[in-house]
Formats: sequence, structure tokens, C-alpha cells
Amino acid sequence: MDFPELETKRIKLVQVVQEHANAYYDIMSRDDVTVYYGMDSLESEKQAVEMIDSFHSTFEMKRGIRWGILSKDTGGFIGTLGLNNLNIKGKKAEIGYELHPSYWGKGITTEAVTKVLQYSFEDLDLFRIGAVTYPQNEPSIQLLRKLGFSQEGLLRGYLYQRKQSHDALVFSLLKPEWIDRGNTLEV
Repeated sequence: MDFPELETKRIKLVQVVQEHANAYYDIMSRDDVTVYYGMDSLESEKQAVEMIDSFHSTFEMKRGIRWGILSKDTGGFIGTLGLNNLNIKGKKAEIGYELHPSYWGKGITTEAVTKVLQYSFEDLDLFRIGAVTYPQNEPSIQLLRKLGFSQEGLLRGYLYQRKQSHDALVFSLLKPEWIDRGNTLEV
């Protein structure tokens, strides 16, 4: 399968390539970005290169899709968004995302996630999209709720970061709920 490039009014969702390594490192080396990410901040650009390689192999094995988020205004690489634990036969995946702090609070993540949800339910014909987040990550929780996700429960000690285990909340959105909300895109 060819990599699915997606587009909205303000962003392009493209395959992350090695040319993005420096910008990806700039985002993922920031503690304010990774504080609720479930992994420690990157410490070298080499780690960013390795992560990008892992995005490619995960896609080739059909276990996930990770898009780079490009601003149409600047052409700059401003974050990533992905379907993790993708199981086409099982009709499910988990969504995850991060964005450079300069773009926080502008609706970019909402726009990107909405487009990927549309792609997931309409093109991949998935039935369930899950999301896992820290209970303290209010912006992410608000975004998920705004898009119709339901909180399912608490996963105790689920995330290991900064040398300790952390609880996580699990959310989900089902295809019939997406359709009922009329979540076709005008972005």
C-alpha cells in the first residue's frame, strides 16, 4: 500500500522522512511536549533518525501509520500524528499525536485528528479508535471528548516514563458514533 497523504485547509499530513529528523528532534527533545507522552524526551538527533526508521518499518508491516504534520503557511514540520497498534483485520487502532508548542491552542491537532479519524473510518474501514493519555493531560482529554471519544477507564501503572510507572486513561470512538455525530470533514 502506498503511504496515504492527507490534506486539510491548513496542514498536509505526509510520510515522515529523514529530512524531518532535525525538526522532529526539536519537538521531541522538549520536556513540555513529552511530559505526558509516555516516553522520555529525545537526547540526540540520532534517536530521532531511529524513530523515523521505526515509523517506516511499522508502516511496511501494516502495524501503524505515522504522519508528519506540515504547515501549509510555512511548509514547516510541526508535529506528528499516528495510528498505533493498527490491526486492519481486527478493525482497530490507537491514535497518538504531538505538536510543537508554537502551534498549541490553534486547533491544528483537532484538524489533523479529525482528518485521520475520517480516513480511519471511511478508507481503512476501522470500527474502533482508541486513545491513551495521562489523567493530568487536560488539553488532550478535552480534544478527545470534543471529537466524541468516551472515557472507558483507568489503566493502572500503564505508562513507564522518567523512571516511574504512571496511570493512564483509555478512551475510544466507534465508527457508528462517528457517523451519528456527522463527522464528515469541512477542513
